[in-house]
Amino acid sequence: MAMSARASEGPASRGVCRCFSRSKGHGFITPADGGSDIFVHISDIEGEYVPEEGDQLSYKVCSIPPKHEKVQAVEVSITHLRPGVDHETWSGAYAVSS
Repeated sequence: MAMSARASEGPASRGVCRCFSRSKGHGFITPADGGSDIFVHISDIEGEYVPEEGDQLSYKVCSIPPKHEKVQAVEVSITHLRPGVDHETWSGAYAVSS
């Protein structure tokens, strides 16, 4: 079963963007309910903006092949932009959230 299909079956989780590097193509989410930070790949981010540290996120968790011992976030979307931070869109424009 594909990762996206497995993730779609699971519940949505919430967390905060700890860091994200557009140039590296990945970052990490700190889960709201505690636990270890979760890896997120650029291809799994939905929406208009590039995540910034402190943004509140919604995501689903999926195990990573081949051993399925680690997890990553998929279907990631920003639910609240961190106020006062310049947010870049995927097209390269900037907007300041208030």
